Amino acid sequence: MRTGSPHEDPRLPDYLSVPAARLGVGTPVKVRVLGDQMAVARDMAGAFREEFMRAAAEGRGATLIVPVGPVDHYPILAEMINGERIDCRDAVLINMDEYLDDGGEPIPAGHPLSFRGFMERKFYGLLDPSLAPRPENRIFPGPDDPGAIAGLIAARGGVDACFGGIGINGHIAFNEPPEPGQHVSVEEFAELPTRVLALSRETRTINSVTVGGEISVIPRLAVTVGMRECLGARRVRLYCNRPWQSAVVRRALHGPVTADCPASLIRLHADASLSIADYVARPPEIMLR
Repeated sequence: MRTGSPHEDPRLPDYLSVPAARLGVGTPVKVRVLGDQMAVARDMAGAFREEFMRAAAEGRGATLIVPVGPVDHYPILAEMINGERIDCRDAVLINMDEYLDDGGEPIPAGHPLSFRGFMERKFYGLLDPSLAPRPENRIFPGPDDPGAIAGLIAARGGVDACFGGIGINGHIAFNEPPEPGQHVSVEEFAELPTRVLALSRETRTINSVTVGGEISVIPRLAVTVGMRECLGARRVRLYCNRPWQSAVVRRALHGPVTADCPASLIRLHADASLSIADYVARPPEIMLR
């Protein structure tokens, strides 16, 4: 075995060799290389705080699309809100997605994989109730009326910021790329609304890491906020803190803009940033025989 540059093998895409200092160069996406995993978490918590404060200065509550992961920022954010007495009662947080059972219903909040349960344990339940977003402002897309998300966003005057990460196949939220043999144009993919969908095997496999690699317990269905809603936000703020994201970050920034890598569509957004851990910024080591 030997370690080499991707350029040593013509079968490997050039974007894999983009050095950290060149990430995002030639694109409109602002790339920020942070420190370790906790540095990413602290920065993401601070970005949430900034959105709350910006909206409050305008006399309103923020409207945000938010992920569960990266998972370390919510307790930090809760500490900020409590310590600084930031009033978030009028803020609306729209979670990106939720797992569904085989019957198409959201898994119970008590299920260990439930995103609803996670948000309650790691964020809402840590907040001073006098500061926390009101229960009716803690939104999850539902399988019975996915279109309600678009209606809520319109009623709120749009989304201030969409936060998120990047999946191993480039997905944002659970907006999975087309299956092999399917063709969806960039324009069509960008207009996909909030909807129920089947999760790809790639997503289920990487998500099984959270349960020791047991893919059988990862649900096959989910409901997700659509690309239309994510890209319609005034600001898109993505964060990556997993070592395996080194390659997909490069694909999103320097590969083709295509539905096959949904995150590549942030290059079409007027105000998108990607903040990553220093180890994600390093080019992936390619082991070649």
